[in-house]
Amino acid sequence: MPCPALPDGFDFTDPDVYHDRVPLPEFAQLRRTAPVWWNAQPHGVAGFGDDGYWAVTRHEDVKEVSTRPEVFSASLNTSIIRFNAAMTRDKIDVQKLIMLNMDPPEHTRVRQIVQRGFTPRAVRALEDALRDRARAIVADARHQEYGDFVTDIACELPLQAIAELIGIPQDDRARIFDWSNKMIAYDDPELAITEEVGATAAAELISYAMGLAAARKECPAQDIVSRLVAAEDEGNLASDEFGFFVLLLAVAGNETTRNAITHGMHAFLTHPEQWDLYKRERPGTAAEEIVRWATPIVSFQRTATQDTTLGDARIEKGQRVGLFYASANHDPEVFENPGTFDITRDPNPHLGFGGGGPHFCLGKSLAVLEIDLIFQAIADTLPDIALAGTPRRLRSAWLNGVKELRVRYV
Repeated sequence: MPCPALPDGFDFTDPDVYHDRVPLPEFAQLRRTAPVWWNAQPHGVAGFGDDGYWAVTRHEDVKEVSTRPEVFSASLNTSIIRFNAAMTRDKIDVQKLIMLNMDPPEHTRVRQIVQRGFTPRAVRALEDALRDRARAIVADARHQEYGDFVTDIACELPLQAIAELIGIPQDDRARIFDWSNKMIAYDDPELAITEEVGATAAAELISYAMGLAAARKECPAQDIVSRLVAAEDEGNLASDEFGFFVLLLAVAGNETTRNAITHGMHAFLTHPEQWDLYKRERPGTAAEEIVRWATPIVSFQRTATQDTTLGDARIEKGQRVGLFYASANHDPEVFENPGTFDITRDPNPHLGFGGGGPHFCLGKSLAVLEIDLIFQAIADTLPDIALAGTPRRLRSAWLNGVKELRVRYV
């Protein structure tokens, strides 16, 4: 098999790459030439004390790794594919308390508890309230001619949905927004967020959530918090477990949906025929295509628990494996014309919510609902929204983030 023609030292987790773009041409090279490719790194640059990882770029291989947790562990080195050279092992190990970084059977136990809040019935119960909130968010933006779509519209519904779901006072959502931004922005020097600031934000968010859990134990209410923590001896979450669950929600349920909405708006405005189609027909397939196109999580990782083979690659026990969802979602073996933004795409077996297996996104149905509701509201209230600048991207090793998207509302 030929080697990919990549520049010397190219790294698919280099945050400088994602500050400019998602490396889709380079992913395409790997899929054609070396779909499971050893991406060498300077020793310890990612914080793991090793010399690189295996980049997995084909749809079928990402799915295979995702569905074999006994061979490919989320816990050994966490699911985060890159920290930095200063990251210590004890700080990595603390992250194993987050469900994202657990393996079965502990992951199974925690997921069975928290999924009570994400049943179809629970999500349907939120729909009317979230529809009203989406309309109010968009109506507020209409009062100004120009604005930042990220802060005016994209971030608001995910934050309000989390608050609605777990009973956080709506007035506190700005604190959740601030804490979550600080936790994921340590690679972006413009934001001047150090890992210490991020760690402090995480601790503050966990402490806030633990306080909320303690209050519900003392005085239960008709909300998901009470159902998750009211009786630990009956299979519910301890206060610290609930704290880490809220931390996960702040990133997985806030940052990802916000970025999907932002990328979706940019895609509509750079593909005006798709925006006209959406306004006219409102296809139910649009939200899934927005997630495929955006792929807010570019990559997570797993670590081999034993020597194994994937494709033509021999992976050794202890080596890290990067799951590049952005590449899988542009695999021409699975998607016809993957470089085309097509809101009528059906079927659409994208991996924007994960590759299946135990870590498939718990909040998928809620995220799809939020995306659908906010674009319905935008199409109704701001049909002539237009770009007023290019997106300013987040410098991140694993998030496809946008910090600012200037638009003209009216």
